[in-house]
Parts: sequence; structure tokens; C-alpha cells
Amino acid sequence: MTSRWVILAVLLVQFLCTIFFVSDILSSMFGIYTQPLPWEVRELMEIGSALGLVLGLVVGSLMLRRTIKERNAAQEKLRRASGAFMDLLEERFKEWALTPAERDVALFAIKGMTTSEIATLRATSEGTVKAQTNAIYRKAGVSGRPQLLSLFIDDLMRDDVTDQLRPKSAA
Repeated sequence: MTSRWVILAVLLVQFLCTIFFVSDILSSMFGIYTQPLPWEVRELMEIGSALGLVLGLVVGSLMLRRTIKERNAAQEKLRRASGAFMDLLEERFKEWALTPAERDVALFAIKGMTTSEIATLRATSEGTVKAQTNAIYRKAGVSGRPQLLSLFIDDLMRDDVTDQLRPKSAA
């Protein structure tokens, strides 16, 4: 909440600085006569405006740096989750004693490919892919593709919930 107010304050200062500089330029361009300010006041206003713009640059840079750091952390979490999912797939495939061909078919099925797409990728007939998917479902104890995918989602969610409920050790 505090950072929101800081951001708003910096934006307000930048807005006022911009108004000062732009109004000065526009009045010169269009020949609008204004009452001249004492040079001391004008110098202070220009210095203050310049400092306000520099402050905006610094705060913007810090926020950009924080955003990049958060994005990198999110990408790392996604990479780890992807690796965990592949580890989970391999673990289940071994547990179900899938053949190498069945592993390929199961992986393609989990990725959402159709039977004909899998057959084309594996250079086999659709009948062969159907037989392999039925063997996979039987070995996994499920009746179809949605239940197969649900097994992995449930495992990942259970691991996530378990990690959240596990007490944090003192480091």
C-alpha cells in the first residue's frame, strides 16, 4: 500500500514538472505574454522540476528492475513445475510398466493430440494407436483421456498442497 502512494506522489511531481516545462515552451512558441518571475524563483522552479523528472526516472528504473526480477522468478517456478511434471510422468509410466511405444502415445495424448495426429507422428495406423491408448488406460486404471490427465493434475495439486501444509523449518 505504501509503494502505491509513493508511485502516485512521484507521478504527481512528474506531472507538475511536465506542466512547468511544457507551458514555458508553449508560451514562447505562441507568444503568450506572462508576468516574468524573479530569476531566483525561476531557477528554483527549474531545479525542482529537473529533480522531479530525475526522481521519476530513478523510481521507474527501480520498479522496472523489480518487475524483471519477479518475471525471472516466475519463469524459474514455471521451469521447475515443468520439470516436476515430467518427473511425475516418468514415475507413473514406470509404475504402470508402459512400453516405449505406449509412453510416446501417452505423452502425446496428455499433450492433447488426437488419435490421427498421434498415428501420423508415430507413422502407425490409428487402430494401433487406439489399441495402445486402451492398454495405457487399462494399466493406469482409468477409462479415458480426461481421467488419465486428471491423475497427473491431482498428483501435482496434492504435492502443492502438501508443500504448503508442511511446516517451515528454521533456517
